[in-house]
Amino acid sequence: MAGKRPHPSSPLRSGLVVALFGPTASGKTAVAEAFAERSGGDVVSADAMQAYRGLAILTAQPARPTRLVGIWPLSHEGSVAEYAVAAHHEIDAILAERRPPIVVGGTGLYFRAALAELNLPPAPSDEQRQRWERVYDRIGGDSAYALLEERDPAAASRLHPNDRRRIVRALELTELGRSLRAEEDRLWTGETRHPTIVFGLDVPRETLERRIEERAGAMFAAGVEQEVRAVLAGDVSPTAVHALGLREIAELPRERALAALVTRTRRYAAYQRKWMRRIPGLVTVAGDRPPGVTADEMLEVARARQRLPARRAG
Repeated sequence: MAGKRPHPSSPLRSGLVVALFGPTASGKTAVAEAFAERSGGDVVSADAMQAYRGLAILTAQPARPTRLVGIWPLSHEGSVAEYAVAAHHEIDAILAERRPPIVVGGTGLYFRAALAELNLPPAPSDEQRQRWERVYDRIGGDSAYALLEERDPAAASRLHPNDRRRIVRALELTELGRSLRAEEDRLWTGETRHPTIVFGLDVPRETLERRIEERAGAMFAAGVEQEVRAVLAGDVSPTAVHALGLREIAELPRERALAALVTRTRRYAAYQRKWMRRIPGLVTVAGDRPPGVTADEMLEVARARQRLPARRAG
């Protein structure tokens, strides 16, 4: 957990949550840290894989202390419901100190769960998840998909038969009388627990692709192969094993693993860019400039937002 930062000469007034979303390798961490320095706030991570300890290089964990980074062992089966409880606690604690939380995310559902009350169902038991995983593996993706179509056609319409993880999750929810479709629909509301301003970090595609290549190369130079071998020698949960690039690095020769990591990261970044465009009330800021410049713009926008008169209900 991060310690208290010295307050700048003109911090934000208390009560406002600042959130920053952007694709992987867009520079979110640097911008968030620059904003925290200027505003007197603390950064709260909304990244599903950064919540795990032991994958600091592969998940690009920040060097500075950041809340909700490295909170779970790799053997832990983390869930968004569990994360939401922790995120709300951290955000409320920062606000209680009359400082702004800066929620930074690249995992859409975790980002929304940190900011809003999503009324998420409890995480499934190990027995329940393992049972549905066995069903999927025994009957195959097409048959599991057909079963989901019978139980929850609205959720099935959004999934592909080969998306094992989400089909298993959708089938788990049908046992609870819930729907993955409803769970995802709640992402696109503008309701938040506290007054919140959400920024989206926009980086030109060519710049983002170059940054992805550079970051992937830096990971290998920093020893990500050794990190992955050490991780897979221990107990890794079904959630943690989905860390982007983990299997490729473990199974492929170095050059092929590097190329595969770049390809997968580009695809994931494209998905995040589409996700970002659907966030209600998003304030877009340019990310192809020094982090401090972007942070300065965000701070001015946030201050201007606080100066606006409160809107009356009705």
